[in-house]
Formats: sequence, C-alpha cells, structure tokens
Amino acid sequence: MRPGVLRRILVAVLGAALLVPSAAQAASNLEVGIADDAVFLHRPGSAPKIVRRWKELGIDVARVHARWIVIAPRPHDRRPPRGFNATNPADPRYNWATLDLAVDLLERNGIRPMVSITGSGPLWTSLNPARGNHRWKPDPAQFGAFASAVARRYNGRVHRYIIWNEPNQAAWLQPQFTCKRRRCTPFSPHHYRRLYRAAHDAITRVDPKAQVLIGALAPKGSNPRSRNAAMRPLTFLRALGCVNHRYRRLTTGLCRAQRRLPTAGVAYHPHGVKRGPGDRNPHPDEAAIADLPRLQRVLDRSTRRGILRGPRGSRRLDLYLTEFAYQTDPPDRAVGVSPARQARWLAHSSYLAWRNPRVRTLAHYEWRDEKISRKAARGTRAYASWQSGLYFVDGRAKPARWVFPHPMWARPRRDGRVALWGQVRPGTGPFDIRVLARRTGSRGSWTRVARVRSTSRGAWTATVRAPASRRIDYRFSYVLRAGEGGFRRATRRSSRVLRVVVPKVRARR
Repeated sequence: MRPGVLRRILVAVLGAALLVPSAAQAASNLEVGIADDAVFLHRPGSAPKIVRRWKELGIDVARVHARWIVIAPRPHDRRPPRGFNATNPADPRYNWATLDLAVDLLERNGIRPMVSITGSGPLWTSLNPARGNHRWKPDPAQFGAFASAVARRYNGRVHRYIIWNEPNQAAWLQPQFTCKRRRCTPFSPHHYRRLYRAAHDAITRVDPKAQVLIGALAPKGSNPRSRNAAMRPLTFLRALGCVNHRYRRLTTGLCRAQRRLPTAGVAYHPHGVKRGPGDRNPHPDEAAIADLPRLQRVLDRSTRRGILRGPRGSRRLDLYLTEFAYQTDPPDRAVGVSPARQARWLAHSSYLAWRNPRVRTLAHYEWRDEKISRKAARGTRAYASWQSGLYFVDGRAKPARWVFPHPMWARPRRDGRVALWGQVRPGTGPFDIRVLARRTGSRGSWTRVARVRSTSRGAWTATVRAPASRRIDYRFSYVLRAGEGGFRRATRRSSRVLRVVVPKVRARR
C-alpha cells in the first residue's frame, strides 16, 4: 500500500470504446508538462531514464531553457569575441551540449520540447557593459541574433518558443522601474517588448509556423520603492500592451509609435505559494492558479485597447502555464506545505486547468527537489532554492508522485451530490472507469457508485449522490493492457490499477 494515497487492487480487464467529449470537458486537449533543467544540467547520466519515466507518467511537453549566458562564449567579457557570428549556430564558440541533450532525449521519447530563450546574457550583450551587470538592459539586436541561432539549430524539431523567463523579476531582467523623487514607473515591460520583437521576428523568419509565446511572468510582485523591486504581473501586462490602469491606449513616452505586438499565446507561472488552488490573491494585480479569470480579464481588456494581438489578429489569447508547483515542508520551512497537501493541491489545480478552455498547458516544476541552500544563513533566505519536486532530494517519492499520473478531484454540490473529475495519464484511452465509494475511516467494502468512459486524453467526469451527513472517500480504477500507449508494465495476467482517495469531501444540504 502506498502511504495515504495509492493502493493496488486487481480487477478484470475493462473494455474501451471511442467517446465524444461532452461540452463540459472544455479543455480536452490540455497538455501535461514538466520543467526541470537540472535533470539535463546536473544529472546527464540519469537523464535518459528520467525522461523515459516522464513519458510513462503521461508528460506531453517539457520546458527547457536556452540560457544565453550559458550557451554564448566569454560571458564575463565586456567585448564580444572577435569574429564571432552570433546568428550562426555552427560557430564553434557556441556551447549547445546541454540543450542538445535535452532536445534529443525529449524527441526520442515522444515528448515535445518547449524552448525558453532567456537571459541573462553575456556582459558584452548589455547596453551598458561597464556596469558589470549581466541583467542590465540586454541589447535587443544581439538577443535577436541569439534567438535566430537557436531557431536555426532546432528548426524542424522545436515548434514552440518562450521569450525570456520571468521578465517582471529583477533576478532575470533589470531595471524593473525608473525611479525619480520616490516615484517609480515601469521600465522592464517596455524593454522586454523590444527583446520580444527582436526574438519573435528572428524565429519566424527561420520557421514561419513556430509558436512564439510572450510573458512567462511570475505571479507576484511588490510595491515599487526601488528600480529593481519585483513588478506585479498584471501591472507588467498592461504596460507591455501599452494601456494604462483604466485600459486606455498609451501613445506617448515608451509607447509612442508602437505597432501591433503578435504572439501565439501567453506563458505564465501561477504559483500559489501557501495559497491553495481555491484561495484568491487579494491584490488585484497579482494572479496565481485561483486567479486565472482575473488574469484573462486583464489580457482581454489589454488586447482590445492595446497592441497585443494573438494569431491572425485574435484578441483572445490562450494561456500556457509553463511552470507551476507547490513547495513542501519538509524540507522548506519558509514557504512549503505538507507533502500530502501538495498532492491534493496539485490534483485540484489539474482540474482547474482542465476545465478552463483557454489553458493549453500545465507544466509541473520540478522533478526532484533542489538542495537546501544554507549559505544565506538564517530565516527564509536559507531556503532560496526550490523544493517542489515529485521526489525529495534523496530520491524518496512524495505523495504527489503517485497522484501525478492519475489526479482526481471531488467537488461537493448543494443538491447532495458530488461532482468528480479525474484523469488517466498517459491519455491513450478512452478507458472504462469504475468509481467506488465508502465512508471515510470505514474498513468495510467499497461500493461502485458510477461507471463512466474517459476521453481519449484520459479525462473523465461523474456526478454521484452522497448522503448529506457523511464524509465519503472515492477511488477510481482502470486497467491498462499490455503495450497500450507504450506503457508495458501491465499485462493480461496482472493488471496495475490506480486508486486515489480524496478525503473529507462533505456533501452540502
């Protein structure tokens, strides 16, 4: 028995037939993703095995960084290398080894790579290299040359690019604000717009059909009291689209003569930190997983009045959640939640992403915890790295590891029923799903309350009746036949059936 989350049972092989998804299953093509560059950078020897495991767990896409400062030559020089051809990926001074490994392994295992072309850049790419700051005002023209080299190297193999990572955070792009006499106004959105244009144009010249995503914003910020304060994401989006807080078009200052800004969609990182998937952020300019409707409203109003435009001029942009996680305590005492709560919240978040028709990707960050950083001594700074993995740093699996391939969520309804949602990953169905229930804490037998058919992507829904005064645990089971979808652990003789328990679900009167 998996502690508290997963049990194994044996059942007969269930039949499967094609199912037409209902209208309620709006995001039927939601991609399951992951992001963890450390797998390729720090554990290249075990990377082939890990990527195979990703495929077995139903991962469709993986985000990998093309870090400018890592790939380009002589990153700490103030002048570019003599004779270096930045647009030519075959220039021997480029170092593509880690990114090549990532793309090769992902492609070999049928996982689509999303390449995030991001800074910081070499010191010689700053518009003011004398400052000695790699993040300070990267040169858009040189960034466009680097983006061209990336697109040329992976043309025909990579079809989706993300431009920059978290440009609303000073750790990735500086300055964030221009401050005069204690008044700070946004700067980074306008400089990022130049970086994005240069990269977008360079990529689409190489591959006109490539998807180029804008944003990749962090979900939180702070009050602008200094030029490198973190910028709130919705403040950033309005400035990027050249609208003010009342969504009136800006045509002066850094928005003067700005033309249409095309994009295939918006990348976003809706980390909730210690807020659950149902807990909204009280600040109107911040947005986590619970606040996606707020984020979409800001996007829609900005595209109607401003310069952002989707494919073929669309003013309705889709969301690609290219990094999402909850950190755990242990080991992170500062911003972690219990491993059991992480598992429940990831399942709930999967449901929220699935039901939102504009969410195209939900990518978990990360596979394994990073080591705790003790260099910064005390307090929250001692936990500067990320501990949001499906595995602890020593390789032990967290409960989330067993929930990830088969998330399930239960939502009580006022009529005394419970709405259930779940997904079988990898979604190589459709599958027949058996839903069983028994009273929480009971050791009695399980009673089948529903039998439903999943979509081809493995998603299923059911509405079952529950007594108003009882708490009910639910589980679902299914069988994978030998070789189905490339998942070969199950055979006709012994079936691997997955069960999820959702505790303390109380139906309302």
